[in-house]
Amino acid sequence: MGSNRRTHRPARTEENRESQLVSLAIDLAERQLIEGTASSQVITHYLKLGSTREKLEQERLRRENDLLTSKVEMLASAKRVEELYGAALDAMRAYSGQAVEAYDEYDEDLR
Repeated sequence: MGSNRRTHRPARTEENRESQLVSLAIDLAERQLIEGTASSQVITHYLKLGSTREKLEQERLRRENDLLTSKVEMLASAKRVEELYGAALDAMRAYSGQAVEAYDEYDEDLR
């Protein structure tokens, strides 16, 4: 076999398979660009990827992703604080001799 093709083991997950196919497509585009046989669409695609605007857009997306991650962490933290307050109120009730199940309307809003 005089082929330069690399053989890949089949991917075990859909995500890995997609990554393999993308990698193969990028390899093919690279070969076409080197050989001068790339279509105008391929050339335009890679020109756009290298543009300042694309780089700024990617940075904006990364920052939005970081912001969303922070929001999720803050919500989880707020939930944990709420649970701690609830546990503290229950402990105070138990310490004062009140039944833990007997809480007023205000406490219910905290839960």
